[in-house]
Amino acid sequence: MKVLVTGAGGQLGSELCARLSRAGHAAIPFTRNDVDFTQVARVRDALAAHQAEWVVNCAAYTQVDKAESDSATAFAVNRDAARAVAEAVTGYGGRLLHVSTDFVFDGTQSHPYREDDTPNPIGVYAQSKWDGEQAVRAVLPEALIVRTAWVHGTHGNNFVKTMLRLAAEREELRVVDDQIGSPSWTGDIADALIVLMQQDARGCYHFTNEGVASWYDFAVAIIHEARVLGFPIKVQRVTPIPTSGYPTPARRPAYSVLDKQKIRAVLGRPIPHWREALVSMLRELQK
Repeated sequence: MKVLVTGAGGQLGSELCARLSRAGHAAIPFTRNDVDFTQVARVRDALAAHQAEWVVNCAAYTQVDKAESDSATAFAVNRDAARAVAEAVTGYGGRLLHVSTDFVFDGTQSHPYREDDTPNPIGVYAQSKWDGEQAVRAVLPEALIVRTAWVHGTHGNNFVKTMLRLAAEREELRVVDDQIGSPSWTGDIADALIVLMQQDARGCYHFTNEGVASWYDFAVAIIHEARVLGFPIKVQRVTPIPTSGYPTPARRPAYSVLDKQKIRAVLGRPIPHWREALVSMLRELQK
């Protein structure tokens, strides 16, 4: 397959390019240096010029808190540029895989969200991503949309790297324990995306690693596994706190576990548990 990956400088995009190449596919990495996604008018022509069999749109404005005061940029990248990507692909008859997020849901449910549950975004970032999904579907109803959550990998910034840095500097960490989700490693996400493309999948799918955790649970696991692997760890205590104890400009879903029944049937193999995936990520980071 010839696959153009937008957002190829980010944590998922860079991992996907590497794994596509390893699997023998032609990966075309597309970064901000190739086209600025805030310059929406340029996106369509830039992508169409490559005539890739698949375009995977990993480009996104992901600064959840900053989006509350920078909504114009968030909507330009997450909604308007997503529409332009779909228009480019439609123009030459290619296929599109658009990456979305658990944030399209409000987190009030107490059981995993299915693909057909009704979204109800609760912040600017969340709304811009939901609007982006709708824009893609309006242009290209056959598009493949994959929602994921709590993403971490060896590239870019993420919760795992933040915990490792703080754990090497401080004796105590205070971490929210009343937000629940499923940590997801870019390596496993990328592998799932490749399978979906190979099978010419269409419609909406959810993918995360298996298992459920709070941010506190995740932090405790990161520190334990990092210590076992020999990372420099100074921290002695991880203290659970409520969301109210760590106020942020944007609200987060309290519960954002995604149901994976649909994608399990396509993958045909077990999805690794988030803790197993965490160890894989830490070992890669160590290298």
